[in-house]
Formats: sequence, structure tokens, C-alpha cells
Amino acid sequence: MLTLKHTAPHFMRPSRFTVPPDTPVRWHALGQLWPYLLEFKTRIVFALGCLVLAKMAGIGLPFVLKHVVDDLNTQDPSTGLVAVPVALIVAYGTLRLLNVIIGEIRDTLFGRVTERAMRRMGLNVFNHLHSLDLTFHLNRQTGGLSRDIERGITGISFLMRFLVFNIGPTLLEIAVVVGLLLVKYGVSYAAIILCSVIAYVLYSMKTTNWRTRFVKAMNEADSTTHSRAVDSLLNFETVKYFNNEQYEAGRYDQELAQWEVARRKNRLSLFALNGGQAFIIASAMTAMLANAANGVAQGEMTIGDFVLINAFTMQIFMPLNFLGFVYREIRGAMANIDNMFTLLATKPSVQDDPQAPDLTVTRAQIEFRDVSFGYSAERPILKKLNFTLPAGKKTAIVGASGAGKSTIIKLLFRFYDTTAGSIFIDGTNIAQVNQASVRKQLGIVPQDTVLFNDTLYENIRYGAPDASDADIENAINTAHLSEFIAQLPDKANTRVGERGLKLSGGEKQRVAIARALLKNAPILVFDEATSSLDSGSEHAILHALTALASNHTSLVIAHRLSTITDADNILVMNAGEITEQGTHADLLATHGDYAKLWHMQQSNKE
Repeated sequence: MLTLKHTAPHFMRPSRFTVPPDTPVRWHALGQLWPYLLEFKTRIVFALGCLVLAKMAGIGLPFVLKHVVDDLNTQDPSTGLVAVPVALIVAYGTLRLLNVIIGEIRDTLFGRVTERAMRRMGLNVFNHLHSLDLTFHLNRQTGGLSRDIERGITGISFLMRFLVFNIGPTLLEIAVVVGLLLVKYGVSYAAIILCSVIAYVLYSMKTTNWRTRFVKAMNEADSTTHSRAVDSLLNFETVKYFNNEQYEAGRYDQELAQWEVARRKNRLSLFALNGGQAFIIASAMTAMLANAANGVAQGEMTIGDFVLINAFTMQIFMPLNFLGFVYREIRGAMANIDNMFTLLATKPSVQDDPQAPDLTVTRAQIEFRDVSFGYSAERPILKKLNFTLPAGKKTAIVGASGAGKSTIIKLLFRFYDTTAGSIFIDGTNIAQVNQASVRKQLGIVPQDTVLFNDTLYENIRYGAPDASDADIENAINTAHLSEFIAQLPDKANTRVGERGLKLSGGEKQRVAIARALLKNAPILVFDEATSSLDSGSEHAILHALTALASNHTSLVIAHRLSTITDADNILVMNAGEITEQGTHADLLATHGDYAKLWHMQQSNKE
């Protein structure tokens, strides 16, 4: 999607904010920002001082201009330019320059404050998203979420810039100008300015609140369209497999059509806002100038006074000209900042006790005691599981899809906490220790390997960011990646593409194996770790994994039973329960489910 255009100048265009039509302005969002702003208290004070000085310089300009015009009007033409009040002209130019320079200094001082606040907020949101549980991330829409975060972060900058440097100074200027007009020129001039400003503000706020529903519809259509595009591109291969390019284009065009209609309604409502504002400004300007012209004609005012009143009127309404835009965006910015703080307030379902110690592993023995779990009360997955993974031994789990094998891994990594029962590592309940320390002791080769859009080398290094080059090369060799890397033009510096799309399933799985080897955790988990490998590579890697697992506790989720014949213990699962367990030979001798599955796979090979 292209960036939507606003009627405001380019420097006033933030990202698109979303706010429900009747949502009140959430002023409490300002209070939530203070901790992020107080890091630069001195800068804020100096910036506000510059703001006042710049505004006073701006208010002084019409007065200097008045005296210049009056002096020129009374000057004898025969005296020439020499007699012109040069000092006043120089003062006018100096005030104009100071107004700009002080404003730039103010922006420079305050810019560091907003940039640091945006950095702190962005980092907090990033860390918080990684701390949220698996359920949140399974339900999220990545495209829409990224837009919401972008709007919230950008909203901080917009809110600070225009609330502090637009709305606040404008109100200050209106108060000073109304006071000056009242004292120097009478009630009528002050009344016209005050009444027109009140009418302008009320009309702008009322109309902006009315048209927010159209802005919201446009933003929702934009987010939906963006999410649709991101989702389709992330599933690029699936689209190609099913030859559904036109189908995806049709769905995308439907979203674009809704965006087009919403955009048109928004544009027409903007016309109503701008037209009404223009009428109020034109009426106020006409009334002020007519009043001033009458004063000049009656001899009560000079030409300079006429110019001063005209300059003040224009100077007040110029910043107000964008009030509708600024009010709507400030309203939206505070709503989006509030949404971001709501996101930060979202608590993960899996939480550590603040005083939770780190897990210390000596033997790496794992024990499941009466473990039950369900993703919902209506859907139990595991039912009172009891089993032990002895230290330094290889334990395999087999069973039909949906039996709960992968759920066991998620519980071991504490992506979820058990519904009932406990999981122990070396006698310590993992629910009572720090999550990060648990995961530090676990290495995994997942069934679905997802890689970062970086080089092969960096993707392997991800297993242990501080590993030496020699360790990485050793992991590459052990995972049988050397020959594959040697064939690549850029060798290990070859980029793998988004989510590793440039690599085959087997190549990605070898990278995952290399990662796990590099991490060298005391407990290794293999979730269909060789499912995407050819027979030759599988045989070679199985030898390497067997050698590696000899000094580690290993848990293997397997579909191909030929890969686990050497396991010290095999658990056979069905509907969340362990129905059989024993060595490969023991299970074949019982002629149960395992034996049937084994003979079926062997006959398929033949």
C-alpha cells in the first residue's frame, strides 16, 4: 500500500493512526510517557524556554512592521531612502531570524528527548513481545501487529512535537494577542478574534469527531490489506504449489476495493472539515479588516495599525489552519500510545516468580510426574503422564499425530505450564525456576526449521552467538554441511532468504542440527530431526547424533522407527497417554502397537 496523503504539509505527516469513532481523548497516556521523557529534564526546560522566546519574537513582528509602515507613510519622499527607519527594518529582520533560529534550537533540543523516548519504548515493546507466551504469538497477525507498533512508536514523536510545539504555543499566542488587541484597540477586535477562534475550535473538534469513523474505516482497510499482502507473501511457496496467484490477487483486490471506498469517504469528509474552517477564517479576516479599515477612515487608526491587525489575524489562523488535522492525529496518537501501553500491560500466562532462582543442571535427568495438560478445558491433550528420562540416556517418543508428542516438548521448554502435575530436572520443579535458565539447558532440532534472512554462517552461529569460528566449523562438519557449503558461490556467507526459503528442507534441517551441536546443551531434543534428510545423509548424521547424545540426555520425537532402534527407552503414546514402553526389542516382542507400526514401515520399504 502507498502512504496515504493528508492535507497537512509533508513534515506533519505521521503514520496513520487508528482510533474508534467515539473514543474520548485519553489524556492519561501523557502520564504514562513521563518516565520515558524525564531522562532529559534539563533539555525539556531549555526547549520550553526557547518555545516561549520564539513565540514572543513572533508576536513582536507585527508591532515592528506597524512602526515601519507608519514611519514610511509619514516620511517626506524628497528625503529618499536614507531617512527610512533603518533600525526598525533591521529589528524586523532580526526578530524574523530569531523566530526561526530559536525554533530550530528548540527542535534540536527536544528532538533528542523524543528520539530517546521512541528508542526506549521500541525496545520495551520488542522485549515484551518476546516475553509473551506462545498462545499470543499463535493468535497474532504479524502485519497488523507491526503496523500497530509502528503507529504507537511514531505517535510518541507526533504527540510531543505538536502538543508541545503547536497546540500549546498557539493557545499562548491567542491569549497574548487577544489581551493586546483589547488594551490597544478595544473590545470589538478582541471579541472578533476570540469568538472566531472558539467557533473554529468547536467546529474543528465536532467535525473531526464525526469524520473519525471514516478515518478509522480507512485505517482498518489499510491494515487488513497490509496483513493480506504480508500473509500471502510469507506463504509464497504455497501459493505457487497450488497455482493460486490469481486467487490471491482477487482476494487482495477485494481488500483494495474496500480501502478505495473508505478512502473516498474520508476525502469527502475532509472537504467538509476544510471548507467549514476556511469559511470561519475568511469571515474573521473580513470582519477584522473591515473594522480596521473603518478605524483608518475615521482617523482613529494609522495604516500601520491596519497592517498590524491584518498580520496578527493571519498569524493566529495560520497554525489553527491545521487544527483539525492536528487534533485528530493527537487524539489518534494518544489512543495508539495507550494501545501500546495496553500491549505492554498484557501478561504472559507463563510467568516467573520475581525471586525465582536459575536452574542448575548436574546430571540432566528429566521426570514427568502426573503431568496433565490441555490448551482448553474442553480439549485435554496429556493425561497424567509419568515417565523418566535417565541422565545420559536416549529416550524416544512415538505415536500417531495428535497423541501429544510435540506438546511434551512445549511443556519441557515452559512455553506452557502444566494443567496438573510437575516436570522436574535433576529433582528441581521447572515451574519454580527462571524460564531462561531452563531453556539454556535445552538444545533442539525442530521438525519445522525456520531460519533468519541472513547468511548460513550467522544462522548456525545463532545457536551460540559467542562461539569461536573453530567451534562453528566443527558443527558444520558434524552436521554434514561442508560439502553443500563448498558448492555455494559465496560459501558460508550465502544468504538463505526469508525464513530460509532458498534452502531445501534437508539443508535447513542440517543447519538446525549444526545449531544444536553448537549450543552443546546437556539436554538435547530432536523433533523429527532427520525427517527431511535423504537416506545417505540420515545414516551419516545419525552416527554423529549418536556420538553426541552419548554424553547428553536426549529426547527424540520420531516418526521413522528405524532412527530410534538404539534408544534406551521408547514411549508409545496414544490420545495423551503412554500405552507401551521399553527397548526396541522389548516392544517388538510384545506384538503391540509399536510392533504393528514397525512391520508396516518395514513392508512399505520393500
